[in-house]
Amino acid sequence: MKLYDYVLSPSCYKIRLLAALVGVELTLRPVDFHPGGEHRGPELLALNPAGAIPILEDDDVLLTESSAMLVYIASRAAPEWLGDGSAREGARIQQWLSFSHRLTATLGSARLHEMLLRPGDIRGLQSAGKQALRELEAALTEQRLSDVEFLVCDHPTIADIACFPYVALAPDGGISLEPYPSIRLWQRAIRALQHFIEMPGIHRLHELRPAPVRPEQGA
Repeated sequence: MKLYDYVLSPSCYKIRLLAALVGVELTLRPVDFHPGGEHRGPELLALNPAGAIPILEDDDVLLTESSAMLVYIASRAAPEWLGDGSAREGARIQQWLSFSHRLTATLGSARLHEMLLRPGDIRGLQSAGKQALRELEAALTEQRLSDVEFLVCDHPTIADIACFPYVALAPDGGISLEPYPSIRLWQRAIRALQHFIEMPGIHRLHELRPAPVRPEQGA
């Protein structure tokens, strides 16, 4: 599989991360996203007229949406990452894949504003991003009260990978994760997975910081 990749893109990182976790080898084709704007050049526009990355090629398969890439890689190499096959888990995964687009539009756009000076209403983006984080925190707290660490079930799925990068990089957009202990515990669980890989700004574990207090233990 060939991934058109930008090392600082959380959407590209999702694909690299899942591939590493399930043992799929990717051929990376670096894209000069910034400052070169190569994603809007003729070669890549011929692959994705939307002018966006990541782009995944695998023989005659061409995918331009990160959620579809996660489904494809899991289907090929690790179907357990798609849930147990039930309607319930399948629908919950799809719901979190849709939710991940809100994270991109809010937390991701705030990050681009702060790091690359992209135009935007930074206060509005941060407010919407915090609302999304509150929803995620509530869902993860409910899961933890049932002794479940991940979004859908007792093991990670592509739902976790879809949501993880933009949440982990929220501080780049001026949004602290300190008020969200369940999110921080969830991030630690993902970082602790075997074969986890890093990207700039997302490290394996914050080893020098204590783990957040679990919700059932108090504040």
